[in-house]
Amino acid sequence: MSFKITYSVTAENMLEIDKSFDQQVEKIRETGLKKFPAYLGNSSIESSGIIQNINPSNCKSILSEHGKLPLDKLQDVMNLADKTQKTWFKTSWKERVRLVKIAAEKIRERRFEFSAIMTLEVGKNRLEALGEVEESADLLDYYASQMEKADGFVHQMGSLSPGENAISVLKPYGVFAVIEPFNFPMALTAGAIAGAIVAGNTVVFKTASTTPWTAQNLFEAFRDSGMPDGVVQLVQGSGRELGKHLVEHPLTKGIAFTGSYEVGMDLIRNFSVGGKWVKPCFAEMGGKNPGIICKSADIDKAVFATWKSAFGLSGQKCSELSRIFVHQDIAEEFRKKLISAVSQLVTGDPTKKEVFVGPVIDSKAVERYHWACKEAVKNGGKILIGGNDIKSTRADLADGNFVAPTIVEVPHDHILTKTELFLPFLNFYTFTDLSEVIQRANDIDYGLTAGIFSKDESELNYFFDHIEAGVCYANRPTGITTGAWPGVNSFCGWKGSGGSGKGFCGPYYVSQFMREQSQTRHLY
Repeated sequence: MSFKITYSVTAENMLEIDKSFDQQVEKIRETGLKKFPAYLGNSSIESSGIIQNINPSNCKSILSEHGKLPLDKLQDVMNLADKTQKTWFKTSWKERVRLVKIAAEKIRERRFEFSAIMTLEVGKNRLEALGEVEESADLLDYYASQMEKADGFVHQMGSLSPGENAISVLKPYGVFAVIEPFNFPMALTAGAIAGAIVAGNTVVFKTASTTPWTAQNLFEAFRDSGMPDGVVQLVQGSGRELGKHLVEHPLTKGIAFTGSYEVGMDLIRNFSVGGKWVKPCFAEMGGKNPGIICKSADIDKAVFATWKSAFGLSGQKCSELSRIFVHQDIAEEFRKKLISAVSQLVTGDPTKKEVFVGPVIDSKAVERYHWACKEAVKNGGKILIGGNDIKSTRADLADGNFVAPTIVEVPHDHILTKTELFLPFLNFYTFTDLSEVIQRANDIDYGLTAGIFSKDESELNYFFDHIEAGVCYANRPTGITTGAWPGVNSFCGWKGSGGSGKGFCGPYYVSQFMREQSQTRHLY
């Protein structure tokens, strides 16, 4: 295929994509239940139980079974990671780069298979899944290139006297735990692993228990690249048990985490600064992201960008558009066009090409949706579209975790204004003054993404100068707050959305996985 599959592939390229994707879905279904063991390094071991991988589109369907790592084997996993790291960091950085790039090609070779599995497992529509797999490979290449451009992060310094040679060297920490969520189980995990290992660390990684097959696929890509046993290890199990022990293990020297604000801040407080010394903890912790539609905006483009960012992946993105602020003078037209567009979105089995909105991940998300709908009509709020029990009206959705794309109007002081829902749920507000609406947009604990549509350059400048978010877009037609890509859009959370100040997908990411050592030699 001569073009890159991103989140914004155009219609003329979809015919070939659809054919390859549909073939993989059919192949997976014909194969039946897949079973995978627990692992110590690259070797299978006896598990302590089974994770059943449930299809969120049909909760009666089990996609695969995965062996849980026995807790008493975690010590062996960590010992192997620690032992391997002592030789891995001495491996030439050029060799580490070479192997990471091979892993990227292994992902690309299986991109349709990996994407089809992800659609079944997570509930992403095909374009979202295909884009994530391609992004995963690009992340590996991009982080490898950072090592190359920095010449291994060895920097020649100045001198104070003749015969003095001083250099600054960045060195790895040791073993990193990578703990990532269900919504981007390949890209977030692949990027964190690549950043850590290209820098000379080793990794033990765990994704959400709802996405074990994608974790397995990613593990195989790294394993099949030819990396030494123990550089990248997969552990399967619950976050409360296995994840907790992984975080608390004394050989864990750093953590890369994506998840809730509560868990992320707990890791920062207890892992990063709770011990004898400060340890790196890179936490990305969600958002309640605003979009601003000014009076001069191209309404049709802004409407498209709004529903794309609000309802892609059924709203289960930390970058999801949660709050849309529309200038009062165009609010009625915008509201009508947005409601019309959302009413035409197809909800259902995400393996079907016409479907845009798939299921949410589990029954807890469904319960949270119904709670939000009840809250929306309290204290002066109202539902503009959605809010209904879509499963009760469509028999084909009865066995899945489906909810309706929903837009509500609520006051600024409403509970739903500041509560992250992780659902296809959008709050609609109006405004008249840009400075006032940016204050409202910033009146939140989060600061991940934000977007604006305006043809007025002074408004765009004011937005970029005053918005409190790490990822900002102006007039972006493919998504007002979503769609970051490696090497194009750094993905850095501010305030309660991030803990490192350096973004995923950005140029400073790899260096975070290393610490600086100054080396000064005097020649005799």
